[in-house]
Amino acid sequence: MSGSKASRPQGDAVLLQAGDTRGETTKGHILVVDDHAALRHAYARMLVAAGYQVTEASDGDDACRALEKERFEVILTDIAMPRMNGVQLLRAVRERDLDVPVLLVTANPTVDSAVQAVEYGALRYLLKPVDRADLLEAVDRAAKFRRLARLKREAANLLGSADKLVGDRGALEARLTNGIDTLWMATQPIVDWKRKKVVAYECLVRTQEPTLPHPGALLSAAERLGRIPDVGRAIRRAIGKMLTEHPLPIDIFINLHPRDLMDETLYAPDSPLAPFTQQIVLEITEREALDDAAGVSLCASRLRKLGYRIAIDDLGAGYAGLSYFAQLSPEVVKIDMLLIRDLHKEDIKRKLVGSLMTLCKELGMQVVSEGIETVEERDAILALGGELLQGYLFAKPGPPYPLVAWS
Repeated sequence: MSGSKASRPQGDAVLLQAGDTRGETTKGHILVVDDHAALRHAYARMLVAAGYQVTEASDGDDACRALEKERFEVILTDIAMPRMNGVQLLRAVRERDLDVPVLLVTANPTVDSAVQAVEYGALRYLLKPVDRADLLEAVDRAAKFRRLARLKREAANLLGSADKLVGDRGALEARLTNGIDTLWMATQPIVDWKRKKVVAYECLVRTQEPTLPHPGALLSAAERLGRIPDVGRAIRRAIGKMLTEHPLPIDIFINLHPRDLMDETLYAPDSPLAPFTQQIVLEITEREALDDAAGVSLCASRLRKLGYRIAIDDLGAGYAGLSYFAQLSPEVVKIDMLLIRDLHKEDIKRKLVGSLMTLCKELGMQVVSEGIETVEERDAILALGGELLQGYLFAKPGPPYPLVAWS
């Protein structure tokens, strides 16, 4: 493609590269975004002369179309553009690419734009007029960061720690948004072993976002971004859909983050769970603190009036106080899997779990033992009087509804 003015129609991304030879190896592919044509062409000429392949875009929309087609080493964008400014483009970039370095060009930097730029992972500001040497130094450095980011992700994948990578706010928002959009519910049975009967299924959230491979990662991202209500609502929608498409006339256990208790949509008549309240047990973990502990009793009362029952999850591994437990007055408690693990080998654990079971039953609560993975753990629980069991020994979580291995 030639560099002539006629070859650059307004609104279309334009590709330029050194020597105007498409097959030639370059130092990397750069996206240059600016609504001022003369400046955009000048940046492109400098970068092509330095050995880069360049795609020009005349505005944010044009740039987004280019991002759908190509992967770039660096994005160089003006801030002041009509319709979609540079910071808005930066957010859109992070929805598509978590690692690509973005360089912002401006004649009038502001505190607000600087704060947003940092939050969404802009690498650097360049002030107009941009000196050629400064431009090339900034792009070269950004391209090296891009390669470093790729190597870090390769290493994290190799070591199995990709979900622990910490990104900027924009990257985290993109990951969480994709996690919510691809969210689905696995289910795992709770069984009465002696009667060889499935008494309930627990719903367990899963996503197709590879950097959020388990519920803890999803909720951690939501907490950092203040989006726990968004995740809770998405989970309830998914469960409502599941129960509509795959009805099952037994109890369904659903995990609630304590902050979900303060979300009025949980109590709304048009809640996705509203048609199923009589079969739903809401699990609230002891591992999370509730900001408004004084309101727990009121929340529990409202939920029970709607037909829900309440369970305390992770009993024995949390730090919730006695008053928290008493105000919820759960119908069901679930003993944390860490207390179940190797129960048959440890006398102290057996005595503790036995005492917990006895007291909870005396208080009129059903007891579920979680995380049972071996026959020995199962038999130790049964010997202590345990009746309701859950764990990989019986079935791994899967789409509704996994069959139980009774043998």
